Amino acid sequence: MTATAELAIRARRAAFNRVIAQGDAAAIGPLLARDCVMITGTDSAVIAGRNAQVKVWQREFAAPASRPGRLVYVRTPGVITVSSVEPIALEQGEWQGSDAATGALAAAGLYTAKWREVSGLWVIEAEIFVTLG
Repeated sequence: MTATAELAIRARRAAFNRVIAQGDAAAIGPLLARDCVMITGTDSAVIAGRNAQVKVWQREFAAPASRPGRLVYVRTPGVITVSSVEPIALEQGEWQGSDAATGALAAAGLYTAKWREVSGLWVIEAEIFVTLG
C-alpha cells in the first residue's frame, strides 16, 4: 500500500507541475482538497480553500507565458512518507520558479505538502513553501 500511495502522489505532483506549465488553472482544482491551505514562500500569505487557490493561479496565468515575468513553478518531491494508520502522507521537496519566457531562475526553496486520499484520489490538504534563494 505504501509504495502504491507514494507512486500515486508522485504522479499527482507531476500532473500539478504540468498544469502550472500549461497555465491551466481549472485543472488545478481537482488536485486540491476543498478546504486546502497554502502558505506562500516569501511573504507567508495564507491562501485558504480550493476556490481561492484556483483564483490565485488564474491571476498568475493571466500573463502570457511568452512575456517575461510569468513564473512557472516546479515542485520536485524528495521524500514522501505515507501514514500506516490514516489515508494521509507528507511530501517534502524542493521548488523553483523560473521565468516562462527566458527560463531564468527567479526563486527557489523547500516545501512540505500534506496529502489525503479521498474517494481513491490523493489531494493536497496543505502546503508550506519557504523561499531560500
